[in-house]
Amino acid sequence: MEGLVTEHTRDMSSSIPSNDNLLRLYVADARRRRLTKRTIDNYRSSLRIFFKHVGKPAPAVDIDDLRGFLDFLTVDKELKDPTISRYFSALRSFYEFLEFENLVTKNLIPLFGKRYLRQLCLKHNRESERQIISEEQMVKLITSILDPRDKAVVTLLAKTGIRRNELITLDIDDIDWVDYSITLKPTRKRTNRVVFFDHETAVILKRWMTTRESRLQGEDKKPLFINEQQGRLNRNGVYAIVTKYAQRMGLHDPTSQNLGKKFSPHNCRHWFTTMLLRGGMKREYVKELRGDSRSEAIDIYHHIDREELKKEYLACIPQLGVF
Repeated sequence: MEGLVTEHTRDMSSSIPSNDNLLRLYVADARRRRLTKRTIDNYRSSLRIFFKHVGKPAPAVDIDDLRGFLDFLTVDKELKDPTISRYFSALRSFYEFLEFENLVTKNLIPLFGKRYLRQLCLKHNRESERQIISEEQMVKLITSILDPRDKAVVTLLAKTGIRRNELITLDIDDIDWVDYSITLKPTRKRTNRVVFFDHETAVILKRWMTTRESRLQGEDKKPLFINEQQGRLNRNGVYAIVTKYAQRMGLHDPTSQNLGKKFSPHNCRHWFTTMLLRGGMKREYVKELRGDSRSEAIDIYHHIDREELKKEYLACIPQLGVF
């Protein structure tokens, strides 16, 4: 199998720093990048467990080693999916550092994550009691929707992870069609106000914009999403849209008290988060895109480069082929 080590380091294996020294250098780099102390401590702990398991220099690790480590976490340790995601977030960050330092030719963690981590079955815990559907189920859900407005609503919720209130307050001027980004209205809950969307979302949104022009007869021309009475779509309207199609697909039981048998707009936010993590996105990037509140006055999220964030989003968000 293709390893992470470069041809140069194969020839100069004696010059490769030990894993302990690589970890020390990585931690110094992480501090320089202003990662939080908690993140650094968690990453360091995860990496030490990984080094002990593979038993070889980090630059020589290959796909088979990564498969073995995943099996170790899932089968031997029986860890839950969020914990496994944290391990691979640490690995991704570490190998990005090795790639930057020319100790590996390619960081294989994102590729590995796209192939294997998306397939993990999400266990029920406090943060994952809600139903998380697969990519295939999301494809079927969106393709089952024929109404352009409803299709745009569900697609935007799934592809951006925005909340219901954030969606219903959107105006057409909030969309940057050149940058494929949306600027949300200020809210108490959200920190980062800019979210991105991909090409297939743009196609679906523009299709709705065309239909919207023919439906729009009210005085207020600003709302992105309107209801049947020509007013702004409200919270209940968004809930009705999502649950109607989810129920048709057998994903939503309105009579059940079990969150695992329901599918609401908030499930789209959970799906968005889960797919990005399984795609190998750094947790701090996912939090930035979600607009999660910051726990510190000065936080690492302030230092995330916007273009890098957009690049990571486009690399990790699933392409559903629904337009």
